[in-house]
Amino acid sequence: MGPVRGMKRRKKTEKKVDQNVLAAAASLSSQPQPVDWWDDFSQRITGPLSQSKSKDRMKFESVFKVSRKTFSYICSLVKEEMMTSSSNFSYSNGKQLSLNDQVAVALRRLSSGESLVSIGDSFGINRSTVSHITWRFVEAMEERGLHHLCWPTKHGEMEEIKSKFEKIRGLPNCCGAIDITHILMTHPTPGSPDDVWLDCEEKCSMILQAIVDPDMRFRNIITGWPGSLSDELVLQSSGFFKLCEERSCLNGKKLDFSEGTEVREYIVGDSGFPLLQWLLTPYKGRELSNHQCEFNKRLSATQMVARRALVRLKEMWRIIQGVMWTPDKNKLPRIILVCCILHNIVIDLEDEVQDELPLSHHHDSGYRQQTCESADNTASLLREKLALYLSGEKNLASALAG
Repeated sequence: MGPVRGMKRRKKTEKKVDQNVLAAAASLSSQPQPVDWWDDFSQRITGPLSQSKSKDRMKFESVFKVSRKTFSYICSLVKEEMMTSSSNFSYSNGKQLSLNDQVAVALRRLSSGESLVSIGDSFGINRSTVSHITWRFVEAMEERGLHHLCWPTKHGEMEEIKSKFEKIRGLPNCCGAIDITHILMTHPTPGSPDDVWLDCEEKCSMILQAIVDPDMRFRNIITGWPGSLSDELVLQSSGFFKLCEERSCLNGKKLDFSEGTEVREYIVGDSGFPLLQWLLTPYKGRELSNHQCEFNKRLSATQMVARRALVRLKEMWRIIQGVMWTPDKNKLPRIILVCCILHNIVIDLEDEVQDELPLSHHHDSGYRQQTCESADNTASLLREKLALYLSGEKNLASALAG
């Protein structure tokens, strides 16, 4: 299986998220549940996880990283695929797992990152059942939840995104922030073909590139490439790069910010990415002018949204946070994709659980900042004009335009 890309053509009926999703989730959460499923399920949890029970009851959100409302909505998404006749999973005592039971097992596996054995012991099922249920859930979420991860296409949606980005530090016409993180795996045997997975820090990893909106929602992802590839190569291999180069994406309204100068829609990235007409990156070097330093501060504050999104992704879905033990490299990209979809669902449903998570400052701890020297000449001039304009030196920007 090749790298997973997060922007595909979809039926128009699948794009109605927002209020429709919220209404559906509210309806589901208000419906009567089978004789308090969670009360019964939590009482059957054993092992180390059971020790987290309070004197009265275990907190639902601490086990699954989502609220009951979000849990119910996820169940409604995957119900058809999860409850097919070919997927009759049972507990050790022979009792069949319900839909809620199966979703609980899968969410616990993805959110905790605990081993198959540990989760099996906690829920009274064998490790192979945990594995099969989790994979069935991943397949179901790919099929039913992909509309939660898409590029903005609805009327007015991109304008709202631009407005929110501009409110961060004043960058106009910005449509997204891009960043890359590494999903760590166990080291390959020295000299084996798997050496391609060794990255610049001599760690074995798979790359996830993500473009996010100002609400930290993933709008486009690509994953599956080995960690040995540079940020620039991963970008150039993506469908998003090709679409932008062909002007099939980021081709909306241009901004006129000085006489004779227009800036097309663009995204922002760090110094590991090339400077392009649709991808603005920081100035490099120590002896920068005042307007260049100020521009770098603006860009860094805006691009921080992508960093925070990746931090939150790994904090919530810890299966991709630590070092994965010899994962199937064909299945791992699909697991990463589903974690990104779940991340977006939590945002789309305005789940307050996300605000309670303690966040670290780094999603790639121990990695040095990459530097890309590639720069488009037109983009360099455009960045300089924009930096001057934002600093208030409009006359100089106009002079460059002339």
